[in-house]
Amino acid sequence: MTTHSSSPLSHNTLNDIPLSILDLAPVIQGGTVADTFHRSLVLAQHAERLGFHRYWLAEHHNMPGIASSATSLLISHIAAGTERIRVGSGGIMLPNHAPLVIAEQFGTLETLYPGRIDLGLGRAPGSDHATARALRRGLGSDGQQFPAQLQELRSYFQPDDSAVVHAHPGEGLHIPIWLLGSSGFSAQLASQLGLPFAFASHFAPDYLLPAIEAYRAEFKPSAQLERPYVMVGTNIIVADTDEEAQRLATSQYQSFLGIIRGHRGYLQPPVDSMDTLWSAQEEQYVLQMLRYSAIGNPETVRAKLIAMLADTNADELIVAGQIYDHNARVKSYELLAELVKTK
Repeated sequence: MTTHSSSPLSHNTLNDIPLSILDLAPVIQGGTVADTFHRSLVLAQHAERLGFHRYWLAEHHNMPGIASSATSLLISHIAAGTERIRVGSGGIMLPNHAPLVIAEQFGTLETLYPGRIDLGLGRAPGSDHATARALRRGLGSDGQQFPAQLQELRSYFQPDDSAVVHAHPGEGLHIPIWLLGSSGFSAQLASQLGLPFAFASHFAPDYLLPAIEAYRAEFKPSAQLERPYVMVGTNIIVADTDEEAQRLATSQYQSFLGIIRGHRGYLQPPVDSMDTLWSAQEEQYVLQMLRYSAIGNPETVRAKLIAMLADTNADELIVAGQIYDHNARVKSYELLAELVKTK
């Protein structure tokens, strides 16, 4: 099966590039996990109507403000409530799991929702070291075995009469596999295996350009993919005015501030100013982590996205936006869809 791709020598424009959504399933201060699941489904339904290409959910653990720990179950919830949009993982942290279990889970998802499931894979724990040890108890994995685990996982989708262990369901199904990363490791592996590559520049932008350059330069065609295909993660918050968008963004700033302080809580309401909440050094660090962001009114965001495409020549953008108010979150994606269609 060949994933759609554009030539690495082409120059994609904002008006023809696919847009997708990465939902971190935020639990807001004062809200519940049930609220989060409902809002994620509503957002996915809006995204489908607006023409977004895919809707991904990410595996995180031991984080009260992120509700996507049972990622495969949440993918099924979203896919069941939509009709056309692709739904998948951005990503499953493979070292946390036995590859056979993931093959069976995604074989089940692909059987339930044929032609709509993506399997994005990462090698990070998706949490802190103590939680990683709890998750990986008995697996003997610290992430270094990721290439071997990936090979094992892929083998379960290939019919093999000589195999002792089979994935039922899973075997014989064509589920697109993506590699996700924030460094050169996954980029190199994706290029060697001929797989599409997604870079997590929405929180780790430092190695974005070197990683995608190496991926494209070293890419080897495969049965899944003829040419390199790069999806770039970005934070986007669109509102009617720059001032309102910047205010909405303070919820995300507070989340990243909590990460660097070692406190991962619920998504906080926006504030008028961050000045009393962070130090100058913390502000610089947070803004550096989030520098691949487009925050503002539609024209401001459009200009930033055009510049981002000029830098990366991405084949697809996947958008995250940690917004406290659900209606403002939906509106942000509506405005984004409109500005991309505007010539």
